[in-house]
Amino acid sequence: TETANRSREISGCVHGMIYLAVLVAFAACDAPPVPLDDIVFEKTFVPEQCVRAVKVGDYVRYHYNGMFPDGKKFDSSYDRSSTYNVYVGKKQLIEGMDRALVGMCVNERRLVKIPPQLAYGKEGYGDVIPSDAILHFDVLLLDVWNPDDGVQMKTYYTPENCSRKVEVSDYVRYHYNGTLLDGTLFDSSHTRMRTYDTYVGIGWLIAGMDQGLLGMCVGEKRIITMPPSLGYGSNGDGSDIPQQASLVFDVVLLDLHNPKDGVSIINQDIPQHCHRKSVAGDFIRYHYNGSLLDGTFFDSSYSRNRTYDTYVGKGYVIGGMDEGLIGVCIGEKRRIIIPPHLGYGEEGTGTKIPGSAVLVFDIHIIDFHNPSDTVVITTNYKPEVCETLAKKGDFVKYHYNASLMDGSFIDSTYNYGKTYNIVLGANQVVPGMEEGLKEMCVGERRHLVIPPHLGYGERGVDGEVPASAVLIFDIEMIEMEAGLPDGYMFIWNEDVSADLFTEMDADKDLQVLASEFSDYILRQVNEGKGRLAPGFDAYRIIENMFSNQDRNGDGKITEDEFKLKADETTHDEL
Repeated sequence: TETANRSREISGCVHGMIYLAVLVAFAACDAPPVPLDDIVFEKTFVPEQCVRAVKVGDYVRYHYNGMFPDGKKFDSSYDRSSTYNVYVGKKQLIEGMDRALVGMCVNERRLVKIPPQLAYGKEGYGDVIPSDAILHFDVLLLDVWNPDDGVQMKTYYTPENCSRKVEVSDYVRYHYNGTLLDGTLFDSSHTRMRTYDTYVGIGWLIAGMDQGLLGMCVGEKRIITMPPSLGYGSNGDGSDIPQQASLVFDVVLLDLHNPKDGVSIINQDIPQHCHRKSVAGDFIRYHYNGSLLDGTFFDSSYSRNRTYDTYVGKGYVIGGMDEGLIGVCIGEKRRIIIPPHLGYGEEGTGTKIPGSAVLVFDIHIIDFHNPSDTVVITTNYKPEVCETLAKKGDFVKYHYNASLMDGSFIDSTYNYGKTYNIVLGANQVVPGMEEGLKEMCVGERRHLVIPPHLGYGERGVDGEVPASAVLIFDIEMIEMEAGLPDGYMFIWNEDVSADLFTEMDADKDLQVLASEFSDYILRQVNEGKGRLAPGFDAYRIIENMFSNQDRNGDGKITEDEFKLKADETTHDEL
């Protein structure tokens, strides 16, 4: 071929004038050209990569312009807007073209000159090609395949972890760019900004894609090349894919599941001590990061700086999460992989979660409880002498350290250097603490686990205690003062004076003012003759006692108004 090209480039008398100026040489050359003995071709464009060259027996699709040596066009596939499709080396073409196509690469362009004996010879071809005509063809190869070809797969990216590969009957979500063998784009899921979702291996796809997707991992990228017999065959698709076209799909697999899949749980961190595991009906607080199977993030409780709180096993969350949250320990971290039929199904959620998407949740259990839970009391230390036990009405002083179930610090009296002081039964603390302090003795230490319905409930304490949080208190009783009998805010330690009203009436004007009343009660307390309820404001108690005696509200008590509590039928100093 190179010899023939050189003969074509320097021919006739030009060959004898190579030392003269070119223009002079051509002007002097009037001899006829030397007849062609064989085909001559020039590669006018060669692609950078040539994965495959045409061989005898291959089927090719190509465009051409057919011309005579003087440049006159006699035929063109471009004019018909259709490639010429034919087997090579099977005498379906003129012999010269059969030879010229061998060795061509897709997207290669050749200028081919064919002598008459390898074209239409002395007979020519009707009125189109005269006898003994030399033919020139400008050929662009667009496609090549062989009837023996199967699907070709080339993986150019493999993820580090591949726990599962596509099998027959799996459902996949993938993106693709579809091109012809010459690189012409005919379709892309990327331009639609939506994955192609389908079952594999059950005939929902063209055969070549059904085969090409098998064995892929989520995140894998591969090139799938298929002959037309495994694509759209001899008819094409009627619009973008021509007849007998090889197809090339650049695929990235994003998702994979099987309709038979259940929830998959991968334990990442299990606490050393797990005293209790969640069951259906429990209320759980947990953090999560939610992503798709390819790692695409869609939601996180951390970004809201608030746990997700819900009942489990009651349908409050998607089915897969309901199942995945059963049997967890407080503090446990696990990965829950949920197939779409246990997640958001074929519809997804719209913008964040696409239809038929597998969901991956990395969760951290913060705490859980059951609405039937009571306060869990564990005594860590009890003095040898522990006879006087705290009861309703007693004034107690205690230290505490408070935290959440995950160990998050809430508060501590030790930080303030003083005890926390309350009257038991006076609703001064949450009900769970009331319960935990009962029947303690001075010096005793207890560990309390208080469910939220006995703590700060669904609202919590803004900035301190989250909503629906289980509370942990480590408490120590420091001091205790016995309270008064139920219903009393003041009692006498000895017999009551028979002339009590007269003793209160300091100025003997037959009426007791508030100041006289207050002075008298305080004096009795100071002298040990009476007791006010501990833990309350003494002046507030006395003020209320006076108001109860002042029946008509005129700011003074007369002897007719004055009665002892024992004489009252219904009476409460407060």
